[in-house]
Amino acid sequence: MLLPRRPMYVIFDMDGVLLATEQIYTDVTQEIVGRWGKTFDWSIKSNMVGRPSIESARYLVKTLDLPIEPEAYLREREAAFQTRMPEAEPMPGAVELVRGLSERGVPMAVATSSHRHMFDLKTRRHGEWFRLFDCVVLGDDPRIARGKPAPDIFLLAAKELGAAPETCLVFEDAPSGVEAARAAGMLVVGLPDPGLDPERLAGAHHITHSLTEIRPCDIGPEAKP
Repeated sequence: MLLPRRPMYVIFDMDGVLLATEQIYTDVTQEIVGRWGKTFDWSIKSNMVGRPSIESARYLVKTLDLPIEPEAYLREREAAFQTRMPEAEPMPGAVELVRGLSERGVPMAVATSSHRHMFDLKTRRHGEWFRLFDCVVLGDDPRIARGKPAPDIFLLAAKELGAAPETCLVFEDAPSGVEAARAAGMLVVGLPDPGLDPERLAGAHHITHSLTEIRPCDIGPEAKP
């Protein structure tokens, strides 16, 4: 992993980076829009991932010309998520990377646009693993004035870690998240979904297709000889 400088802190996005929730989002949304003969694919989803829920919902309803209000779509989606989100599995290499960084003493945060209730659903079976993080910053935190692509959530995560932004490395799968990390002055590694054109993450300092490719020893203080 070639980066302009060595990062000392790590901030992870959650959906599509730590947890494989993106297919659940896609399946549930397709079930909803399919009633009106619409198709939800990455040409639409790529402009929604990482953003606050209501912003994404407004974009979806407008783009697909759906005969429902964004709030109604979110309520229906939320109901389906109650049973689907607790099924989310870790992304390949995510648990191993987090544990490896924890063993090296690298401070870590989660910064996700998910609200508290949704975060709790997604992590219901992963409590032990998520306790390795030093802090978690959620999308409904009142201290966050603007959602991604604004840098607010990442700057708050850095503050919670006691880190200067330029010492932080962000792992992101969404174009809006990469933009937010760059706006925060942080290093960012892009982790594109197979359905997303990697060029949408061209602003990242490094692109990887799996966290299994990331070595904990490349992050944090260098080992003494």
